Amino acid sequence: MRIVIDHDLCTGHGRCYVLEPALFRDDDNGYGQVIGDGTFGEESRRAADRAVLACPEQAISIEGG
Repeated sequence: MRIVIDHDLCTGHGRCYVLEPALFRDDDNGYGQVIGDGTFGEESRRAADRAVLACPEQAISIEGG
């Protein structure tokens, strides 16, 4: 599974990296960035789902899951 951010939708609320710092970090402008290639295992599924649900712009999605 892979988590992705649609940067056209992201407005920089920062909920993703505040809630799930193991999956996300912020860039120099405060926008969320996926750490690495965004691939995660089943052990991180709850964290990924939490980030998806917390994004007010629905800019975060999970591929392959």
